[in-house]
Amino acid sequence: MIGLIFGETEFPKYILRKIKKKEKYTIIDLTKKKTFKKNNNSYSVSIGQFGKIISILKSKNCKKVLFAGKVYKPNFKTIKLDFKGVYYMPKIIKSSKLGDAAILKQVIKILRKENIRTVRSNIFTPELSLSKGNYTKIKANLLDKKDIHFGEKALKKSGNFSHVQGVVCRNNNIIALEGKSGTENMIKKVKKIKKIPNGVLIKFPKKKQDLRVDLPTIGLQTLKQCKIAGLKGIVLKHKLNIFLNKRQSIEYANKNKMFILVK
Repeated sequence: MIGLIFGETEFPKYILRKIKKKEKYTIIDLTKKKTFKKNNNSYSVSIGQFGKIISILKSKNCKKVLFAGKVYKPNFKTIKLDFKGVYYMPKIIKSSKLGDAAILKQVIKILRKENIRTVRSNIFTPELSLSKGNYTKIKANLLDKKDIHFGEKALKKSGNFSHVQGVVCRNNNIIALEGKSGTENMIKKVKKIKKIPNGVLIKFPKKKQDLRVDLPTIGLQTLKQCKIAGLKGIVLKHKLNIFLNKRQSIEYANKNKMFILVK
């Protein structure tokens, strides 16, 4: 039996469709709208109810868990707490200052103390992680490659910041660096400067990133945002990514003369 700790986005739904065919599961639903309430194996829980979460997992004999989807920082003033939640919440609040992913890392530590191990989110979905190569008709030219190199250096320098896993470079300049609010808000800050696409989005895991819960994730919506911002391509890291809507995304990139490169 595996415990599925699900947050927002479409990724958890995709994983659930895969896991249903392979093994028994229990869902811990952390979504605001109780997305999985119609599933008989689902339990809607607050992020602060650690006692309840652990009790459910142990009663279902879940020795391992998988995290998928985004868990946003809760309003700590209104969050529901149980006894263990009161005990652990100070650590959660402290970690939340480093970004949303840090909250999940703290939850992993709590589960580990209860002898529940966490597995990587892509263990059931290897087809969503792209390997090295160029996936579009358009390839990065010399100017694009310079921007990519510049962006890679910027990400290495910012590796100590837990929320930084994306950067936008144009003409050898960093024009946007991902903050705690995520990739979408970063791209929205990028202004289209001319009709010809120029600039790249680079999404790499952070240096100290916990790959069990926080793989860089992009999809069709990301491509559309890049198109609006006037960017020419997206660069990912070999097998360290989650790529949703792969076929539609590649078709969209080809249609709009954009490239998708995995290094």
